[in-house]
Amino acid sequence: MSNAKLPTFIAVGAFAVLAGCSAPSESGGVNDPYESVNRATHAANKGADRIFFRPAGKAYGTAVPAPVRASLSNAASNLDGPRTVANDILQGNIEDAGHNLSRFLVNSTLGVFGLFDPAGSSFGLEARPTGFADTMAVWGVREGAYLELPLFGPSTERDAFGKVVDVLTNPINSWEDGTEIAAATALPSVLDSRYTYGESLDSILYDSADSYAQLRLYYLESRRFRLTGQGSAENAYDPYENLYEDVYEGIYE
Repeated sequence: MSNAKLPTFIAVGAFAVLAGCSAPSESGGVNDPYESVNRATHAANKGADRIFFRPAGKAYGTAVPAPVRASLSNAASNLDGPRTVANDILQGNIEDAGHNLSRFLVNSTLGVFGLFDPAGSSFGLEARPTGFADTMAVWGVREGAYLELPLFGPSTERDAFGKVVDVLTNPINSWEDGTEIAAATALPSVLDSRYTYGESLDSILYDSADSYAQLRLYYLESRRFRLTGQGSAENAYDPYENLYEDVYEGIYE
């Protein structure tokens, strides 16, 4: 798809999602009409974690020193800077747009292309991530039904569409060898997240009586809490946040 067609695609798609997403219950409950398919996908994702992500994450976290892991994750995060600023603007959040732009410029220069984080450590410019799914939420698009995507993990109809738009609008795609650069930084970031949040993920996936229901609860509570401040703060933690997104954005383009 050409860059010239992207705005039209995004506009049409966003309105389609706005019109088509089924609304969650008034109580903020679970809207999961695709549960049987989602459970099958969850079983496949769990198998992929058991076979690859879990052991690879442990090996990566054990073999690679923490400062190196942090630098590689910082670089992957920094590549999202322009897209984050664009979504801040679309949301009408000028303060965060200026904050994130300053963070990107500092880390891209003083931080050596994002390998280090002087913006956060020395200038008080902490990360304020956002994406097109958040933008749609600001525009009033409903979250729709719960989905578990192959490999990419838990989502909703709105969040799944937002991920697609985030990939298509990634400015790195316009660079020469941009896809290769993104892919090179993606997997280390994913493995670092799997190692860092290993205990929490293992508890959900392997210690829960129903890992599908537990993961669904954590994801929905986390997203709703982050977007609106409503819901249970106790469950407002997304163990999959950024775990598979880097693979999606860096490799599947």
